Amino acid sequence: MSDTRDLASDSQPDRPLWRIVLTPRWSGLLALALAIAAVMSVLGVWQLDVYQSKTANATAKRAEGAPVSLQSLFSIDEGLPSKAVGRRVTVEGTWGPAADQVLIANRSQGGRDGFWVASPVKLDASGGVMVVRGWVPSVSDPAVKAPTGTARLTGAVVASEAEDSSGDAAKGRVLSSLRIPTIVHMVDYRLYDAFVVETSLDGGVVPAPAPEAVTPPPPPTEQAGLRNVAYAFQWWVFAAFTLWMWGRMVLDAHRSQGESDDPDDDSGDDSGEGPDDGARADVAVGADGAGRTDGSGALDDRDGLDGREADQAGARVGSSGTVSA
Repeated sequence: MSDTRDLASDSQPDRPLWRIVLTPRWSGLLALALAIAAVMSVLGVWQLDVYQSKTANATAKRAEGAPVSLQSLFSIDEGLPSKAVGRRVTVEGTWGPAADQVLIANRSQGGRDGFWVASPVKLDASGGVMVVRGWVPSVSDPAVKAPTGTARLTGAVVASEAEDSSGDAAKGRVLSSLRIPTIVHMVDYRLYDAFVVETSLDGGVVPAPAPEAVTPPPPPTEQAGLRNVAYAFQWWVFAAFTLWMWGRMVLDAHRSQGESDDPDDDSGDDSGEGPDDGARADVAVGADGAGRTDGSGALDDRDGLDGREADQAGARVGSSGTVSA
């Protein structure tokens, strides 16, 4: 039992792992791996910045493009396409009935709470579009008065908000959200599935006083350069792999040192003989019953006796290498 414990203790590596790491060889490789990983990480960040720049440019291009007619983007019978959101458009028609105007509550302007004023513009006899004319501090503000006559304006297309305000529509003209599916049931003509936030009046009747102009919501992010995102993650994976490879090499070196120090191999010297082979001789039993040894440790076949004949002769081989009758 003591020999087994000694063997287990002797098989442990002479040096702990941290001592191997602190050797000049592995410390130098660690510094090199960290430098390579740092460069790869920077390249990944750079690729991500390229993606963000491309995305911002594509989004700005949509919002800053020359205005086009609303009818050229999509028809009143279609739902709002994503490519139209944020686009600058022109609207020409006549202001709709004052009774169809709505106010959108909980809108901030310069740190003050108030309302957006949304008025319909009839594009033809059967359809129109809701135009956010601006912001007022209260429902009793003089600028809430709906305009009449012709309208020619420029604005940005915005989508309906997700919050349902149908309960507000049953109570009056003040709604909690900007939502076409709610307003379409409050008028007797069709509406485009979008709002136009007015940015300038280009002609027609100019109401006075007018609501304060509001900034259109930012357009949705135009995804561009997604390949750069893949490149960024690729560089980061390479950086992590570099550090992992260094750690794996250190562990392999530590394991190899432990195996080289393992004393389990007791085969002796290079000749293949054990430490006491020179002092021990095998016994061969001759024809006369006497024990005879040779250098090979095997029974001498020349005597003509095998193990069974030796037993019949009454010879007994002792563990010490002597023969007793």
